Amino acid sequence: MTAPTTSTKTGDAWGYALTTLSAVMILGALYLAFMYAAEASNLGTQVERYAQRIMYFHVGVAWIGFFAFFVTFVAGVMYLIKRTFFWDNLGHSSVEIGLTFMTMVLITGSIWARPTWNTWWTWSPRLTISAVGWLMYIGYLMLRGAIDNPARRARFAAVYGMVAFLSVPINFLAIRWWRDIHPTVIGSTSSEASGGFDMSSDMRTTLLFSIAAFTVFYATLLYHRMRLGKTAHEVETLKQQVLYN
Repeated sequence: MTAPTTSTKTGDAWGYALTTLSAVMILGALYLAFMYAAEASNLGTQVERYAQRIMYFHVGVAWIGFFAFFVTFVAGVMYLIKRTFFWDNLGHSSVEIGLTFMTMVLITGSIWARPTWNTWWTWSPRLTISAVGWLMYIGYLMLRGAIDNPARRARFAAVYGMVAFLSVPINFLAIRWWRDIHPTVIGSTSSEASGGFDMSSDMRTTLLFSIAAFTVFYATLLYHRMRLGKTAHEVETLKQQVLYN
């Protein structure tokens, strides 16, 4: 049996460190959200004030979803310049993680909306753009699955990921451009927004810590997903060499 190389041992150490750190920070975020942060006193019912605590995770996963798609955008640009597997692997891995987080955004948003808006879903500008963006990145994965040639698949995916990223800035600016029931945490919001509140210092601390925790969690998932993608690529390369040699 071949002994593990130094790079493999180092990689495992990074993986363990990131996994441990993300677990500790997520647990810390849960504690701050449910035990440390004060309730939003200007909301109506007790159910609304308790559901508001979902905000710490809803905003955190939304930030990571947007950031993951930005990473895919950058990876797409770099792939078209460098044409190396690393950038294709980065873009693909980040989309899978971003979609997972954006699914969490839609779920936590619906849970928060029910007591606040008395409905699970409404076709407001932001929610509509969120749903369209989510479907666009589902299309990214479907595109990759439909193309067999690796180079052609990577090239098409890079361009698609760059175009799909347009949904992210539009989503962010939607509640600043149009009348929208969705509140905003930072900056001015529409007069139609419902469920907004002023944050105290402990609430801001909790929100920032939650965002940091999910950022580390994203880095952990990306690290492991890229290693998996690299292994799959190496196996596929070996299979091709066996078949054609």
